[in-house]
Amino acid sequence: MEKVILNVEGMSCSHCENAVKKAVGGLDGVGEVMVDLKGKTVTVAYDATKLSLDSIKNEIEDQGYDVV
Repeated sequence: MEKVILNVEGMSCSHCENAVKKAVGGLDGVGEVMVDLKGKTVTVAYDATKLSLDSIKNEIEDQGYDVV
């Protein structure tokens, strides 16, 4: 498993946190998703043989948040 920490703008509440966790956690190859609203980060543990980092970023952006 690889672990990446993404800076994400636009998350401000538990609804935002749950939306990102559900969307990213539903991707094949994701083992763990942690959202830090205060730090504006999303930490993802994933299997790089099954899933690309770009796919994770796109899923977050599809939820309406900006990966910076």
